[in-house]
Amino acid sequence: MPPTPAGQLAVPHLHRAARIEDAVHQLVQRRLRRTGWRVNIVAYTGYGAPGWVRVMCRVLLGRPDTRQRGRLDKVRGWRSFTTLPNKHATVTIEAGKVRHETQADRSGFVDTLVEADLPPGWGSVRLSVPDADPVDAPVRILDPEVKFGILSDIDDTVMVTALPRPLLAAWNTFVLDEHARAAVPGMAVLYERLVTAHPGAPVFYLSTGAWNVAPTLTRFLSRHLYPAGPLLLTDWGPTADRWFRSGMEHKRSTLARLAKEFPDVRWLLVGDDGQHDQEIYREFAAAHPENVAGVAIRRLSPTQSVLAGSLPAPAGRPSSGPVGQKWLSAPDGAGLWQLLRDAGLV
Repeated sequence: MPPTPAGQLAVPHLHRAARIEDAVHQLVQRRLRRTGWRVNIVAYTGYGAPGWVRVMCRVLLGRPDTRQRGRLDKVRGWRSFTTLPNKHATVTIEAGKVRHETQADRSGFVDTLVEADLPPGWGSVRLSVPDADPVDAPVRILDPEVKFGILSDIDDTVMVTALPRPLLAAWNTFVLDEHARAAVPGMAVLYERLVTAHPGAPVFYLSTGAWNVAPTLTRFLSRHLYPAGPLLLTDWGPTADRWFRSGMEHKRSTLARLAKEFPDVRWLLVGDDGQHDQEIYREFAAAHPENVAGVAIRRLSPTQSVLAGSLPAPAGRPSSGPVGQKWLSAPDGAGLWQLLRDAGLV
């Protein structure tokens, strides 16, 4: 959005829910600062290619962590939501020899492209804002020679969440100790085998979950030995034009963006049959067949399907996708690995 003559950003017309949210934040922010809350940066894993990098982070006003370092403690999900955005903060990004300034949005979120020539592989960029300690954000730079990647759903694909039933979703998100979350059997081994079979292949994790839980998800993936990779999540709360954002639209737009950013990469799309993964992947595969190596669907058990709010698939009925696409389905990572190997994808 271009600056106004006064040098300030033009303010778009906000939805009523967004205006209410902003008013509440303004009322409580000054009091929280007086009680010791401080500005901090939450860095998210970015990605890019030689010549550019996508940098993502949030600038928040959060409660100081008074727990002793190294102390093992239960981490409840609600802690991820006890923050306030530091709206429109100026963020300085140092990527290699490039120094770039940008501004956070009304949610404190930064999602920007920086022109920087970083070497392929894992690297980092430095983020800083006034009154906060600088942090380093990891970034994955794809080698132009890489032609295969993995894009995975999270809920009920790598982590058992029993979504989207509201009460279970609330329990899993806000109450459950993060160490009690269960991994889907065999999926971490599957992903590790895939990246071993395709050296340099990136793994992206796409979910309709909120950015508030990104640190929790990152710890979960690391604890269960999933390959590291960028999380592609969405914001929580009202948007500038509606009460709630569309999770399906978030997935569709992210897939389209990746196809545009990496036109030569063919993705293995991994999801489950409990929500809308099959529908979204089928649409993307039909629109971008050159960007899809195959689709691997984790088949939920009848009980898991009911908990996830869908009907169990009829026994013996295979999942199907667009003509010519490798569309595979199994109940766990071991079964999917066998099918992927038989299909020649490893």
